[in-house]
Amino acid sequence: MNIPSKRLLSLDVFRGMTIAGMILVNNPGSWEFIYKPLSHAAWHGWTPTDLVFPFFLFIVGVSIVFAIAPSLEKNVPQMQLTKKAILRGIKLFGLGLLLAAFPFVVFDPEFGIKDFSKLRIMGVLQRIALCYVFATLLFIYFKPKVLDLITLGCLLFYWLVMTVIPVPEYGAGMLDSAEGNFASYTDRILLGKDHLWAGADRMRDPEGLLSTITALVNTLLGIRVGLIIRNKSINDEQKLVQIFSQGILLVIVGYIWDWFFPINKPIWTSSYAIFTSGQAMCGLGVCYYFIDVKGYKKWSFPFEVYGVNALIVFVMSGLLAKTLSMIQVQETAEKSISLGNWFYQNVCLSIFETYNASLLYALIWITMWFLVLLVMYRKNIIVKV
Repeated sequence: MNIPSKRLLSLDVFRGMTIAGMILVNNPGSWEFIYKPLSHAAWHGWTPTDLVFPFFLFIVGVSIVFAIAPSLEKNVPQMQLTKKAILRGIKLFGLGLLLAAFPFVVFDPEFGIKDFSKLRIMGVLQRIALCYVFATLLFIYFKPKVLDLITLGCLLFYWLVMTVIPVPEYGAGMLDSAEGNFASYTDRILLGKDHLWAGADRMRDPEGLLSTITALVNTLLGIRVGLIIRNKSINDEQKLVQIFSQGILLVIVGYIWDWFFPINKPIWTSSYAIFTSGQAMCGLGVCYYFIDVKGYKKWSFPFEVYGVNALIVFVMSGLLAKTLSMIQVQETAEKSISLGNWFYQNVCLSIFETYNASLLYALIWITMWFLVLLVMYRKNIIVKV
């Protein structure tokens, strides 16, 4: 598919920054040696790493406006747009399941088909799929003012159920407990423990169903910003004032709400949703100002290359990382290590020590994928679902 002749370059660049950040934090040389800004907060609180996923959901919302609004203006039937959105959501969800299921066979203790009875149902792409579908449908059928009310309703509803409804054997409002909070309890009931995230004894899922309600808020606020940028009745300066003022306000409100409902990514609290959306607004605003308003574009090229093929690099990076972990290199007669670990130990650690070596591995990973994406970019190839 050819790259469209007219795109919002700042959005591509911001998407590229986000997906590059996601690959950076997902592929260290060693999980034991990670600089704190490149690892998630243990529970309450946030690090730069905790901004990556909500930024991506926010970008999905902005993209919805630029993809759907022209069709609505041309009076394309709503049902046609609905079917297209649902089909795309199914494809995204399916890709997420594919990543969770890969590899489809096991080699140890003997070769055979993988047991899918404990396949994780939710995940990053699955959450993106749900947020995309629901946000798109809401955008198609409701006016912006109604979307604002729905956004507020999602935030307050989640706050209410998380703090008021008691969890059996734990009680109500157990936000300090990874397994005793209402979101984790609901996921265990709806999805079953065997289909949750493999960590923490399968008692919770950081991309669970209930917390997708507040993840949807990030996408809806992205729609809000997309409408501001597409508004032809105001100039660029007015657009930037709206974006930055609303973004800063959300950050402030998020911090204040943090006193009562802590900023927390694993359970995607309401304070976390609006706090990260505010930061995403400001981040996109900066890109929009320098790239689309002032025309300073040369610095942004590597991120543009990443941004136009974000989905393919996320999926293929995940598959390759799992593949490298399966390929074993014999170190001694008694010991073998994965090919990825071998490269880290024999190449990266020969240049730097521990933390810097681990970071170098991730940077090599990013550079390698940039070269692949650059070839695709030069050939005007963009992969979508």
